[in-house]
Amino acid sequence: MNFLVTGSDGFVGSYLCDYLVSKKHFVRGALLQNTELLMPGVTKYIIGNIGEETDWGEALSSIDVVIHTAARVHVMSDKASNPLAEFRKTNVDGTKNLAIQAAKAGVKRLVFISSIKVNGESTCKNEPFRYSDLPSPQDPYGISKYEAEKELKQISENTGLEVVIVRPPLVYGPGVKANFHNMMKWVNRGVPLPLGSINNRRSLVSLFNLVDFLYCCSTNENAANKTFLVSDDEDISTTNLLKKIENTMGKKSRLIPISPNIISTTAGLLGKGDFAKRLLGSLQLDISYSKNELGWSPVSSIDETLEKTVKYFLENRA
Repeated sequence: MNFLVTGSDGFVGSYLCDYLVSKKHFVRGALLQNTELLMPGVTKYIIGNIGEETDWGEALSSIDVVIHTAARVHVMSDKASNPLAEFRKTNVDGTKNLAIQAAKAGVKRLVFISSIKVNGESTCKNEPFRYSDLPSPQDPYGISKYEAEKELKQISENTGLEVVIVRPPLVYGPGVKANFHNMMKWVNRGVPLPLGSINNRRSLVSLFNLVDFLYCCSTNENAANKTFLVSDDEDISTTNLLKKIENTMGKKSRLIPISPNIISTTAGLLGKGDFAKRLLGSLQLDISYSKNELGWSPVSSIDETLEKTVKYFLENRA
């Protein structure tokens, strides 16, 4: 099969390209700018910024499946004067434009990486999100992803382009950045953390599991025109995640048992309330529909992925 992967120089996109090449497929990677990160088997195509005016003509030539990983991603402190408008330029208008051109080019299927934020920001403990839940996006990023989903479904109805929507939670693995990377830095430096008694439940998805699932969604006939949630299928508390990172690094535990209420109140006073919610709150996914409908199961456990993630961090830390 011939694949086009957008965002192929990104965290998920670059590993996805390597994975597809290992499966002996033709892979064209759409890049923001030239890079040496991609393996030799990937044909690079410099597409630049993605928006409603982007010309995908040559990039889509002879392509069977598009996997759309490129996006304006969620950031904790967005400096844009109108964040939703900025998210819409790439995540909604850019996605719509790509899908319309893909349909005209004869592409069979488009797999879209959305976000669990379409379902909402948090769950009650042991009451996970399901694929069939009514969407309830709360922030500009989640809203833009939901709007993109609706545009894709309409294009699919009008053109016959098969659309598969995938909503992952936080993705981690070798090379992960942002908050997960910061947690590893804290542990490695031996910073005492007041997170020793957090009894929440959070679903994560290993980079290896997500990429394998995206491939399944690209090739499985049962995936056409459906929406799926994906995770490692083993939920974990923030405290236990940090303990696993400590054990993997061989570090002595520096977790201090502080009441989550005190942490939440203090974080709010410091303007870090949203960050505290992610550390303290629950966000669980029920992926039984994904497993049953596609005959899929995770290929890597949390422990296996953490071992590879920590090893990469230690070998590449500044």
